Amino acid sequence: QVQLVESGGGLVQAGDSLRLSCAASGRTLSRYTMGWFRQAPGNVREFVAAITLSGSTYYAESVKGRFTISRDNGKDTVYLQMDSLKPEDTAVYYCGARTPNRGTVYAASHYSYWGQGTQVTVSS
Repeated sequence: QVQLVESGGGLVQAGDSLRLSCAASGRTLSRYTMGWFRQAPGNVREFVAAITLSGSTYYAESVKGRFTISRDNGKDTVYLQMDSLKPEDTAVYYCGARTPNRGTVYAASHYSYWGQGTQVTVSS
């Protein structure tokens, strides 16, 4: 079991930055690929970014060049640095954990554990 808690969301203006954090408890996240997904009202949960045990990163085309995912295994924490935010980035952001090579980093259904989400709102 892994418990995940997201934090760092808020209300910002277009062009601003936020850093989201996902803190793990229970089983250490060092055993898992970690991902960030987001979901707006009426939408499906969509892939944003992921990072593997070795530090390889993956990004959705919509955020590539603006968002950076990183992890600190010593703190059992994964981060999402979001720069140049746009109104279309507005959503609830979720942190997920997935066993390596047990599916794809892009599919929410392949992640075993989720946090409660943190709201990010970007005004124009």
